[in-house]
Amino acid sequence: MYNILTLNNISSIGLDKFPRDRYEIASEIQRPDAIMLRSHVMHGMTLPATVQAVGRAGAGVNNIPVADFSKRGIPVFNAPGANANAVKELVIAGMLLAARNICQAWDFARNLDGEDEAIHKAAENGKKQFVGFELPGRVLGVVGLGAIGIKVANAAIDLGMRVIGYDPKITVQGAWRLSSKVEQAVSLDDLVTRCDFITFHVPLNDETRNMISAERLRRMKKGAVILNFARDGIVDAAAVCDAIDAGKIHAYVCDFPGKLLKGRQRVITLPHIGASTEEAEDNCAVMIADQLRDFLEHGNITNSVNFPEVNMPRGEGYRIGIANANVPNMVGQISTVMANAGLNILDLLNKSRGEVAYTLADVDKPIPQEVVDGIRAIAGVLNVRVIA
Repeated sequence: MYNILTLNNISSIGLDKFPRDRYEIASEIQRPDAIMLRSHVMHGMTLPATVQAVGRAGAGVNNIPVADFSKRGIPVFNAPGANANAVKELVIAGMLLAARNICQAWDFARNLDGEDEAIHKAAENGKKQFVGFELPGRVLGVVGLGAIGIKVANAAIDLGMRVIGYDPKITVQGAWRLSSKVEQAVSLDDLVTRCDFITFHVPLNDETRNMISAERLRRMKKGAVILNFARDGIVDAAAVCDAIDAGKIHAYVCDFPGKLLKGRQRVITLPHIGASTEEAEDNCAVMIADQLRDFLEHGNITNSVNFPEVNMPRGEGYRIGIANANVPNMVGQISTVMANAGLNILDLLNKSRGEVAYTLADVDKPIPQEVVDGIRAIAGVLNVRVIA
């Protein structure tokens, strides 16, 4: 029986992926094998020693101390692309909100007083202050061409926009999904000088913090619109507000409210609803549930942010999974412990990612506790698990 601790409300469609005869799932479990969460902040949380994996039903993992878990040999899973369509739709909506001054016009209309004739007259007289512009022919810059950025870029092409993308880490698989009409920027500075809209789809880290700064704002086209549905901190909000006040930037649309942005003209803030659709929550929960099951039951790793991708088909024999520091001769030492116990290796797969490596091995006999203890005693081994 596997125990899953949930730290947030998780879609029942996702939880139904766990067979109840093999899994117990609850928000209060003392000895969990894995943890599922959405936005719960795990920094500072005391992690039970039994935890073997953490799955975040979403893309970003800023709320999880990934580096600490890596040192304990615990893979952290996420759900890249599961909420991509939801975020894409909100980015398109954000462009329309800014281009057509919809929020300002709605606020104006809902505050009109009087009978119908007076309201109609005031509406006709006031509408000229909300004249906007259309999207076709405008240039959208997309920073980050992962699952979400690709969908945004392709949708903008379909709307008749010109799209410029920037992502030095784009994958081959991602490039295949990207429209051939998307142009490539040679740098972020190159992109910001050429675009009417700029949208960000990157994680928050030291490289991406304050990507839009006062210096880059000075290089942008007058009247540009900035959209941030990725992470708070990617855009220097104070610098953007100054640029709007100076007439340099037309609008800022983001998913991260704050005191500085509250009540600002041409600033539209939403309460972090980029992935808040029933479909996205279901998709994320299903993806994480499938990944956790595959790891717990077979030792395979898919969509981990800190461990390598490992997928070894299950054949005959008995399986063991080992997480260790990525240093020389680990596989040799592990194999020696097995050989000394009379275990013959039927299949073995070893992969590494950065400072972490992971090994799956199938052997011909049941794995005794002394083998587990012997492998665990090897310097650099982080975690050992016999996989039933």
